[in-house]
Amino acid sequence: MRAALSFITACLAWVALATGPSPALAQAAAPAAGLEQLVIVSGGTRHVFQVEVMRTPDQRAKGLMYRNYMPEDRGMLFDFARTEPVAMWMQNTYIPLDMLFIRANGTISRIAERTEPMSTRTIPSGEPVLSVLEINGGVAEKLGIKPGDKVEHVLFKR
Repeated sequence: MRAALSFITACLAWVALATGPSPALAQAAAPAAGLEQLVIVSGGTRHVFQVEVMRTPDQRAKGLMYRNYMPEDRGMLFDFARTEPVAMWMQNTYIPLDMLFIRANGTISRIAERTEPMSTRTIPSGEPVLSVLEINGGVAEKLGIKPGDKVEHVLFKR
């Protein structure tokens, strides 16, 4: 019985690798381990998030694609490793997001609120930035987060 179960598991893993992520299974595949703490200081209030950090080109290219849910206290931080103008998009992203464009010193330069799911329209940073934080759409407004607020994370202590 145990050998049969191992064989079935191996076959399912092979099918998943061969066909790529399924939107229906994408939430189950969403990483829960490896989260890092990030704090946004806004108006004297500290808002704590647990974030996945995307450091490689492949990680940044996939981002939050194919996920249909993210807890309100979670997010994804894109580390571009150098300060430069960047552009984001929402292709294959099912949930609306707030995109916070962050300078190398950790200040928020711009927020694109409630971005349109599945859109291929590019969303520019508007100036050179080191990173982009994606959180659930509407959370920035709900928490009063605005340009000029400070983001605390090891990325901004380089």
